[in-house]
Amino acid sequence: MATLNVVIADDHPIVLLGVRELIERDERFGVVGEAICSNELIDLLQRQSVDLVITDFNMPADSPYGDGLKLVAYLRRHFPEVKLLLLTMISNPLILTRLHELGVVGVIQKNQLHHDIQQALMAVAQGRSFRSSQPEPTCVMAPKVALDDRLSKLSVKEYEVLRMFVLGQSVSTIARNLSRSVKTISSQKNAGMRKLEVTSDQDLLTYCLENNIFS
Repeated sequence: MATLNVVIADDHPIVLLGVRELIERDERFGVVGEAICSNELIDLLQRQSVDLVITDFNMPADSPYGDGLKLVAYLRRHFPEVKLLLLTMISNPLILTRLHELGVVGVIQKNQLHHDIQQALMAVAQGRSFRSSQPEPTCVMAPKVALDDRLSKLSVKEYEVLRMFVLGQSVSTIARNLSRSVKTISSQKNAGMRKLEVTSDQDLLTYCLENNIFS
């Protein structure tokens, strides 16, 4: 059986090293490249043959290819033959469903990486999709039921806008990256904040960080 070429993308060197070590335990796969941003990932895919990309959902914001759903959509559109595994801490069912609709082969929860990676690689080798067991949402500031209820009210677009904002992007930058107007992004951000029941940017950041919503 031919070895499948893998590229890993994550902006944390320790994560890159850890994922590489886990992959190299499986002789069916070989790591042929690593990227710390979307630009490097796309460059690798344009220069060499790649069978599988394992990438973090959250990537640095200073790339025209973006991250999150925008990057996934770009990869599926321009490199449809490449299988895609996502690493994330996101447990929002709307986002996870959208990722599978876009055609990713699987989503690996970062806190279950060591448990799930081998199962995910086996699924890829056998031409199957992989579904990770969903982690229980953690909550510090609100009861679990209240947190789940608030998150479930967010639309996919509101969730993505809030995620990008909490990770440090301005409203204008998000609008540019998602090819939407500033007014639209601002409206989606405000609608998401109302559903999370926070009234200021600082409250939003605190709430999301305390509850590990986008980490």
